Amino acid sequence: MIRRALLFDSTICIGCEACVGACKEANRLPAAVDKQLTARTWTVVEQREGAFVRRLCMHCESPTCASVCPVGAFQKDPAGPVRYAADRCIGCRYCIMACPFNVPKYQWERVIPFVQKCTLCADRVAAGGVTACAEACPTGATRFGERPALIREAQGRIAAEPAKYPGGLYGVEEVGGTDVLLLAAVPFQRLGIRPARREPLPLLTWRVLSRVPDFGLVAGTLLYGISWITHRRIKLEAERAREAEAGPPEA
Repeated sequence: MIRRALLFDSTICIGCEACVGACKEANRLPAAVDKQLTARTWTVVEQREGAFVRRLCMHCESPTCASVCPVGAFQKDPAGPVRYAADRCIGCRYCIMACPFNVPKYQWERVIPFVQKCTLCADRVAAGGVTACAEACPTGATRFGERPALIREAQGRIAAEPAKYPGGLYGVEEVGGTDVLLLAAVPFQRLGIRPARREPLPLLTWRVLSRVPDFGLVAGTLLYGISWITHRRIKLEAERAREAEAGPPEA
């Protein structure tokens, strides 16, 4: 299956927030728009350095949220979206702490809360459609389609006007690749999008966890050695104390 993705070009965005309204309508979210991502607002448009930039789930190819979820509430769909199954969620919020883009949000105000984030309109995508935000965008700043084709399109824009896109294309390799791709006339770091490692973050977790048995063996051996030395010293000191109390041997 060819993965589908979203391409956002900040140089075309006019900040109209049509994408935000479409997202709320499609997902039956409250109409009020928060300034930052919340459980009620799954995408926002921020203005930084004279440019507009969208915030939403990046739908990583190897999502960290899925790798840390102990019950499999997050799953990567081969078509692109990172899906969330609320009926599996136990509310541990590991996904919130693990996400490198600070995306998943918790419904703190609800009696029975869930984690909320952009779904990349998974049901619409599964039916062969496009995301609500891409459909609503009046300038084409947000495009949705097959990921390879969008990458080629973005690279073509960069090749035609390299000075226009100083940061290149974000999302091809960052954290192992994302299904939300970004273009901007301002370096991404100045837009609040921090540089990311090229390798999938779950690999870093696995490298640590795979060494746990070795660490445990070394730590256990070290602790046993310390314990043996400590008890040995206590025993020797007790023997010296008994010898001192008994006094020198009689001639």
